[in-house]
Amino acid sequence: MKKFKKSLLAIAASSVMSLSAYAGEVEVLHWWTSGGEAKSVAVLKELLEKQGHTWKDFAVAGGGGESAMTVLKSRAVSGNPPSAAQIKGLDIQEWGELGFLTDLDKVAEENKWSSLMPEIVSKVMKYDDQYVAVPVNVHRVNWLWVNPEIFKKAGAKVPTTWAEFKEAAEKIKKAGFVPLAHGGQAWQDATVFESVALGVGGPEFFRKAFVEHDMKTLQSDKMVEVFEVFKSLKQYMDKDAPGRDWNIATSMVIKGEAAMQLMGDWAKGEFAAAGKKPGKDYLCVPAPGTQNSFTFNIDSFAMFNVKDPENKKAQAALAKTILEPEFQEVFNLNKGSIPVRLGMNMEKFDSCAKDSMNSFVSTSKSGGLVPSMAHGMSTTSYIQGAIFDVVSNYFNSDKITAKEATQKLAKAVKASI
Repeated sequence: MKKFKKSLLAIAASSVMSLSAYAGEVEVLHWWTSGGEAKSVAVLKELLEKQGHTWKDFAVAGGGGESAMTVLKSRAVSGNPPSAAQIKGLDIQEWGELGFLTDLDKVAEENKWSSLMPEIVSKVMKYDDQYVAVPVNVHRVNWLWVNPEIFKKAGAKVPTTWAEFKEAAEKIKKAGFVPLAHGGQAWQDATVFESVALGVGGPEFFRKAFVEHDMKTLQSDKMVEVFEVFKSLKQYMDKDAPGRDWNIATSMVIKGEAAMQLMGDWAKGEFAAAGKKPGKDYLCVPAPGTQNSFTFNIDSFAMFNVKDPENKKAQAALAKTILEPEFQEVFNLNKGSIPVRLGMNMEKFDSCAKDSMNSFVSTSKSGGLVPSMAHGMSTTSYIQGAIFDVVSNYFNSDKITAKEATQKLAKAVKASI
């Protein structure tokens, strides 16, 4: 018995030594502070701490992350960046170029990241062909949210093309409802505009215009058509749309005041919070003309250079854990998005998420998967800001023609490159 106790103590001591050998700390900057978001982050913290590491939370409130980025820049400039920060899209490249980010290739290779996600997503996570960030989720932006009860009352059919949209919207307007709920803010105007561009021009046109910034495409007759269709939607919005928050617009669809909204899948959280069921109380369908395309918006964590070897191990463990199936499932169920990891079991997800995942997989093979311009995935913040200005000014002016807006768009993009 004495010998057994001694042996147990030795094993326990060895375990403690082993645990402490791996114990490091990660400081994580993020702006997920609302109820569902905080719950999602808590899961990641718990999974990391189970591995013996310490999570130091660095949450900066503010929906779009602008405050968090200001704090991050200040910390980075003073030589004290956190281990990980919530950074996405082209901003990852910009931080990489400044030399702040660490190489995650070893973790990526050991865990076969390149085979776990589409190449177009991997590319966003790399700087100079090395992984420096890890994706957390995928949001589909080109969704049309529908109140089926209003469609029934108006005798309208859920549109699959922009011509059908106009037909349905006229019937809905005649029946006394607002056809399209909208919030007149620059990013919301751009969200609608890019769905129109994808539906009218297709993924290749979208890629050339908003990823490659091809001048011929930006000045093309097709772009004029995009602006015309975009402007035609205004007649189906209500007079109070300017300045309205997106979730207030979603609530108009939920309450039966408006028939449709063009918005990313974060709108689903509003329907869920109101106790509504997909397929019964509301429908989620691709924006008109975008059935075979998928505009993606991805949240991700970029990893910064840290010196302490134990903290580096903790940082690598964090990167690995983010792409593990357990975290991908729980996080995305809470957040309303879909896992970025391919081949996941989607049994616990709702029908909108399952449709989204099927489209994500199929479009990644067909070429229909494109990065969102409106949500900072396809271009730099400078070019994005220039596009926002042209799109919003055109949408809110009766004096600018579609042809003039097309020329302004090309000039603005050229000046921002």
